[in-house]
Amino acid sequence: MIEVFTWATPNGHKVHVMLEECDLPYRAIPVNIGAGDQFKPEFLAISPNNKIPAITDPHGPDGKPISLFESGAILVYLASKTGMFLPRTDRERFEVLQWLMFQMGSVGPMLGQAHHFRMYAPEKIPYAIDRYSNEARRIYSVIDKRLAQSRFLGGKDYSIADIATFPWLRSWQNQGITLSDYPHLQEWFNAIDARPAVQRGVKVLAELRKPVRDEKEREILFGKTQYERR
Repeated sequence: MIEVFTWATPNGHKVHVMLEECDLPYRAIPVNIGAGDQFKPEFLAISPNNKIPAITDPHGPDGKPISLFESGAILVYLASKTGMFLPRTDRERFEVLQWLMFQMGSVGPMLGQAHHFRMYAPEKIPYAIDRYSNEARRIYSVIDKRLAQSRFLGGKDYSIADIATFPWLRSWQNQGITLSDYPHLQEWFNAIDARPAVQRGVKVLAELRKPVRDEKEREILFGKTQYERR
């Protein structure tokens, strides 16, 4: 059984959804990032960047256990393991992978910054809010344009590119977005939101995650604890 060290965040939900879509047996092990669980030595042993999610699979590619961190790498691994949600031909596979990299390099980092400066930053900095809100709108426009031409991000079929991107767009309101401004994206979003495996995946550990409650938790998430050398 695959063990997933995770929390109810967009990056965590990517892997939860993929496991549900592939119908793979797994156990979700909570890593409470507000309490600092991500800095424990046993977690750092499999995720040296102290970020969730990470997995261990007792039945790796050579029959031996494997551990992986970085959600994009985990999605590619699970797709390779199951033969699902990543095309087999080079042309189709690279089309999917470019949109997966777009999520990893742009969608996640930029929407995360928009969310942070709009919702969590202790000081409301107009420059930062404007910069990342504008970038969020640009990214939504890129996705909307793509989905005007293609049913799914990676092509005609649902893939790990869609699985990776969808969880980041669930907080569109906190990113300063009006979803109806992007009709092709909205149609895609609603279709994916209706998938049973997606609905199950985004519920994983959701009952454990609470809003940032105090300054100690805020410091763990956003302060000097993040930058200590380990």
